[in-house]
Amino acid sequence: MSKPNIHLVPYKGEWAVRREGSSRVSSIYDTKVEADQSGREMARNDKVELIIHDRRGVIRDKDSFGHDPRNIRDTVF
Repeated sequence: MSKPNIHLVPYKGEWAVRREGSSRVSSIYDTKVEADQSGREMARNDKVELIIHDRRGVIRDKDSFGHDPRNIRDTVF
């Protein structure tokens, strides 16, 4: 079974790192930069995707650090 993706989310005026499907946060940070660094390290170690939310909780970006399920072919321009 694969590990859950990591989410970078706003949390009570700060930023938190949360595993997908968990109701609890893994860690809380004062800044988004600190949370991003921690989330990236966790995602890289677990070989999962990092999903980054904005202040309103809307997903704004994703980074994959593991198996990418899409078959992406090289495109020649």
